[in-house]
Amino acid sequence: MAGVAREVLTLQLGHFAGFVGAHWWNQQDAALGLTTDGKESPGELCPDVLYRTGQTLHGRETYTPRLILMDLKGSLNSLKEEGGLYKDQQLEATVAWQGKITTHKEEAYPKNPNLQDLLSAEGVLSNHGVWKAKPIQNGKGCPPVIPGTTLKPLIPTENSIRVWSDFLRVHLHPRSICVIQKYNHDGETGRLEAFGQGESVLKEPRYLEELEDRLHFYVEECDYLQGFQILCDLHDGFSGVGAKTAELLQDEYSGRGVITWGLLPGPYSLGEPQKNIYRLLNTAFGLVHLTGYSSFVCPLSLGGNLGLRPKAPVNFPYLHYDATLPFHCSAILATALDTVTAPYRLRSSMVPMAHLADLLSFSGKKVVTAEAIIPFPLVPGQSLPDILVQLGGASPWTPLSACGNSARRRCFAQSVVLRGIDRASHTSKLKAGTPLPSALHACASGEEVLAQYLQQHHPSVLSSSVSHKGLPLDGTAVQSIPVFGALRSSSSLQQTLGDLAEELSRLDLRRWASFMDAGVEQDDMEELLQDLYSLAQCYQEGDSLSN
Repeated sequence: MAGVAREVLTLQLGHFAGFVGAHWWNQQDAALGLTTDGKESPGELCPDVLYRTGQTLHGRETYTPRLILMDLKGSLNSLKEEGGLYKDQQLEATVAWQGKITTHKEEAYPKNPNLQDLLSAEGVLSNHGVWKAKPIQNGKGCPPVIPGTTLKPLIPTENSIRVWSDFLRVHLHPRSICVIQKYNHDGETGRLEAFGQGESVLKEPRYLEELEDRLHFYVEECDYLQGFQILCDLHDGFSGVGAKTAELLQDEYSGRGVITWGLLPGPYSLGEPQKNIYRLLNTAFGLVHLTGYSSFVCPLSLGGNLGLRPKAPVNFPYLHYDATLPFHCSAILATALDTVTAPYRLRSSMVPMAHLADLLSFSGKKVVTAEAIIPFPLVPGQSLPDILVQLGGASPWTPLSACGNSARRRCFAQSVVLRGIDRASHTSKLKAGTPLPSALHACASGEEVLAQYLQQHHPSVLSSSVSHKGLPLDGTAVQSIPVFGALRSSSSLQQTLGDLAEELSRLDLRRWASFMDAGVEQDDMEELLQDLYSLAQCYQEGDSLSN
């Protein structure tokens, strides 16, 4: 492997974060099976950034995500909290005990039909602890899949995918899953609903010490830890859990990057006033507190709006999805996330996490937005210059942060990644002597094409990456798609954050005393409004443009 892996530890906090994380890890797992034709490309992603190697007590090698996830009681269904790779530890404990044993067996939760189908395609774990792959009927085995895509299309229903563990392919380390037993995932009572409740979770020694212990376990085995990425639900009490987690990371691991992805499910109903008000308050408190302890925070949602006025879910010109299904929404967000995080996951020419954050969040601009084209509309016979010329000067990206559209707004800084384009399509395919339709057609490499296009229409690019391992869409079964993603700091955030503060200032908090009773005081609310207005002012159009 070229260079040294600069490790990243991932934290998933909340149930929707679990949905996004399950898709994310499935994508990473699929990428591990890609062939490289016997060569290592400097543009390829390094899996060791996200994964760790290990060994069971019986010497079987493991390769598991460097991951800590937190969810509520009843959220795992058939997934064991300790995972399934280290059952030999339980066996050793049983053998050591010579006394009488009484077994109480609970009926196992039935595995999701979609998960059973996935496992039948991938393989099974034998009694000897060896993973055996099952061939697909055509005898070719599992087809290669580019990160950002799924192995094969699955069209689940609300009844077939209930929780994120229903479709998680990846084996987890026993120290990955932490269940918060004092709150329930299902039911009308005992829910983690408010920011203050989430903060209080990590004020309890039981959960704080457990999190610290798991952090130390993963961090101490890293050779070069570049930082942490937090996938955190913003709409419920996990916004408070995320804020306290980010604070802990800043205190104990100062100087490391802490990038937070604030996750919000799809559209919501106006018929649930308390839920909507709590969503607004949790989102606002979460954003402000997380920006205080993170390198930057990026909201991710297909819902269209952070405030109380619901908007239609975002539309993708080349993609159909059901915005009411968390399975669909989380798949799209995970695909975008897998693309925009590529700069700090490369084998070489890596942009370290902290450096990327410094470039995007200068002068207090600690909130950034995400945008993407999924899929990038390359068709057989066309080249990258052809498509970019067709896109013209209009903003081609679909906004993924519920913060409005940044088109025609001032861009202070941005990081752009294009992946999945076959290298033969990077440059013009016109024959020598043919008049060139644009300056892009004269470029000698895909990197030059992209850089010139962005310089013309979307200036202030900080980093870009063109992956050469991909398959163009050709009308057959989709095994891979090109994705064009961007992280952007723009003046559109001044209005988004300002509007959020205005909505909060009009709330009569006496009607929502239960939220305040969870640990938030009136002084906290006044400070929140001041911080939101101050944050919004960082994005005034008059600020200097960074190049």
